[in-house]
Amino acid sequence: MRDERQLAQKTATELETPVKRARELAEKLGLRPYPVNYWIVDHDEMNELIAYSGFQRRYPHWRWGMAYDRQRKQDQFGMGKAFEIVNNDNPSHAFLQESNTHADQKAVITHVEAHADFFANNAWFGLYSDRGDPGQPNAAAMLEQHAAAIDRYMNDPEIDRADVERLIDAVLCLEDTIDQHRPLLAEADPEDRDLSDIRDQLDELGLSDDVRQNVFDDAWIEAHEDAAAELTLDDPERDVLAYLRDHGLAYDNSQQKAVERESWATDVIDRLREEAYYFAAQKMTKIMNEGWAAYWESLMMGDERFAGTDEFITYADHQARVLGSPGLNPYKLGKELWEHIENTTNRKEVVDKLLRVEGITWRNFHDAIDFSVVEERLQPDPLVAGLTASDIDELLQRIESNDDRFDAERVEAAAAGELDLDRYPWATLTYTGLSERHFSLTRRHNRQFVSQISREALEREARYMFDDERYETIEAALADINYTSGWDRMREIRASHNDVTFIDSFLTPEFVSSHNYFTYEYSQATGDYRVASIDPADVKRKLLLQFTNFGKPTIAVYDGNFDNRGELLLGHRYNGVALNEKQAHAVLERVFELWGRPVNLMTIRVEYDEHELEVARRRGREPNGTEVGVRFRYDGSEVTEHDLEYHLQEAIEATDVDYDTKPDEWLA
Repeated sequence: MRDERQLAQKTATELETPVKRARELAEKLGLRPYPVNYWIVDHDEMNELIAYSGFQRRYPHWRWGMAYDRQRKQDQFGMGKAFEIVNNDNPSHAFLQESNTHADQKAVITHVEAHADFFANNAWFGLYSDRGDPGQPNAAAMLEQHAAAIDRYMNDPEIDRADVERLIDAVLCLEDTIDQHRPLLAEADPEDRDLSDIRDQLDELGLSDDVRQNVFDDAWIEAHEDAAAELTLDDPERDVLAYLRDHGLAYDNSQQKAVERESWATDVIDRLREEAYYFAAQKMTKIMNEGWAAYWESLMMGDERFAGTDEFITYADHQARVLGSPGLNPYKLGKELWEHIENTTNRKEVVDKLLRVEGITWRNFHDAIDFSVVEERLQPDPLVAGLTASDIDELLQRIESNDDRFDAERVEAAAAGELDLDRYPWATLTYTGLSERHFSLTRRHNRQFVSQISREALEREARYMFDDERYETIEAALADINYTSGWDRMREIRASHNDVTFIDSFLTPEFVSSHNYFTYEYSQATGDYRVASIDPADVKRKLLLQFTNFGKPTIAVYDGNFDNRGELLLGHRYNGVALNEKQAHAVLERVFELWGRPVNLMTIRVEYDEHELEVARRRGREPNGTEVGVRFRYDGSEVTEHDLEYHLQEAIEATDVDYDTKPDEWLA
């Protein structure tokens, strides 16, 4: 144990300088991250933290042990190595595995700094901030309080531990059925309060018996409780957990009927629902967040040589493994989208200037411009591009002339021997200087990006351009380039988007074509998967459907008194992707635990005629299925299947192309 502590201390000491320099570089690059506390942990501790979603204490439940075992086996059998974990908090806490190489540790640190910036500045994370101090999350304290409260219930002799565990199982099964677009904080508004607890509210008012009997009698209360539960087919309740909390009962096996839920049970539901809202932002921004971190990690480690000469090969292997992971890789897709945004923004800046040159229009753009001259003129100032210690005299001259690309304070520190300019040349540059040093269109693989712009894009650019500046030469136009445009735009997008809006807005046909994206789907005719389409619209459509509602089916409450029998009616917002019916049946059993009465689920399945299937196989085409509405009902003992009335089927069918709906043509 003593040797392990000494190793951890040694690793921590070695990383003090990289941590300090990484923060300085991140801020130079325009990032504004939360403070980050770094912790060195061993292999087992890392697996425990991953199982606990990055926190050191969670409520007692078997899911954590299962997650730990899965992570341990994944590591043991070479299916993926855990390099780090960082949580959304202020300050953020990042855990580094002590067995990582020094190069890996530095890669992780730069990656974490970018994550901490995303946590601090993305609006979707801001929605789930700590209730007591909006904008300043205190997740560790919140989760600690929840763990302690649920642990007390588990150990309360008056409460059956199995009942607590069963309730947690039921809530976790529904943890993604919240309305992730509505901040939890909104419930603090008195006008948004639910009336289901109206009896308790009247008790708190201390009204006289006369007033209670003559004004707020049982009939009045029941009428308002019913009103609170009233829903319409056009406006279902998306926050299923909140509805079950407010209107659900508990089923008493001994009495064979629904009874009032114990207060501890409602408290557990509330706590787990709050945690679901906290973790929702991470699920909603996986592509953006991981891509953002991968982008800045790559720039810092590679382009700015944060990885030393003896570490670069190890780092390159590290990043290749991360970006080369199979399947839908959020690191790769996210990083490529951010780079595409940077490139298109920078191209727009360059094209805007070139279209202002006398004699150049969108019609003759490709013929009138010598793009080798453009490429040459976009290259950064040699001093900005290749700073070394031998340039100190010229650096001093630049700051005397107030060149805003250089940081006067850090240049003077380098001149005084307090900064290793050969090792940290970026330290003497400002954000403006760094943006010129790393202007994306000067990179070898992007040098044709300006010349490859389409005539349609040029015409659009010219159409909305104000004729307020003109240049006599290409050289004069390019001397006026704003090199910060790409990074500025990236930060604007980072502040306001989630994965769905990010993909919808920036996954362009040009991006899909240049990165060779395609869709694939299961073939009913052949019984395997096949490429379905390379059309950019289909690629975007499938990705949007995959990321809507965390990639889970969208379920809403349509009626709390179905058929006037006190039954719950849930609806699956059908978007062309059918439910796994076996799993749906299991979920209904969990919902019953929270409703206490029979529960129903509406959905649509696709049925195939055997003859049609056979014909399709012979002709090498996909069969045409028939969409059939069905309703599953669970009464506490068995699941039964029923036909779905046409008006109910219409209510759950999606017809428009939006985040929750069915495309007009599903994957062509």
